[in-house]
Amino acid sequence: MERIKSLKVKIYADGANLDGMKEMYRNPLIKGFTTNPTLMRAAGVTDYEDFARKVLEAIPDRPVSFEVFADDLDHMARQARRINSWGKNVFVKIPVTNTEGRYCGPIISELSNEGVKLNVTAVFTLDQVRRIASDLARDAQAIVSVFAGRVADSGIDPLPVMTEAAQILARSRPNAELLWASPRELLNIFHADASGCGIITVTNDVLKKLELVGKDQDQYSLETVRMFFNDAQKAGYDIPA
Repeated sequence: MERIKSLKVKIYADGANLDGMKEMYRNPLIKGFTTNPTLMRAAGVTDYEDFARKVLEAIPDRPVSFEVFADDLDHMARQARRINSWGKNVFVKIPVTNTEGRYCGPIISELSNEGVKLNVTAVFTLDQVRRIASDLARDAQAIVSVFAGRVADSGIDPLPVMTEAAQILARSRPNAELLWASPRELLNIFHADASGCGIITVTNDVLKKLELVGKDQDQYSLETVRMFFNDAQKAGYDIPA
């Protein structure tokens, strides 16, 4: 636990299960929350605004990110302003491009200059980070979410990417925080911390592994051996002599 407490990176919980979000809100290690339409659909959410307002009622004092789901930029901007009106702790997630690959820079600039707190999401490349940084208002309070886990899934080491992305934002937009998105394992929390990320967003299944940090590895080994043995016994496996 001391190792976790010494981290500079902030841990955000990623999900759309209201009960799970409330549970994570009770954990002082969780500094904010993110969600997206895919997670909300998987959780059975049918009324977007009703769900969001229930989340904000339960979580009134930590950052919460909700995403637009329009595809044309004008409609995105209208949705963003509506979402922004739901609470002072709201960050509005804007995808880096729409589904046709059109860069969302014009509304990133427009909204951030209006004071809307943005979370620019689905970012994968350093060129995208540079473009976003140049379009954000200079003093904008914002998040840039780079999908480091998916970058790693494509065979690219995300650590150098995230380290440089953090440096780009620190030089040009110091109020914008880099977020390590789509982590694949608990170790990514420490990767994010080492790379200079301000935030990592983590799903509940990974967050539940926090209790393993600092665990004695010999004990962990023994528990694993016992698990294999007990499962073989319960299954009634037998290899005749």
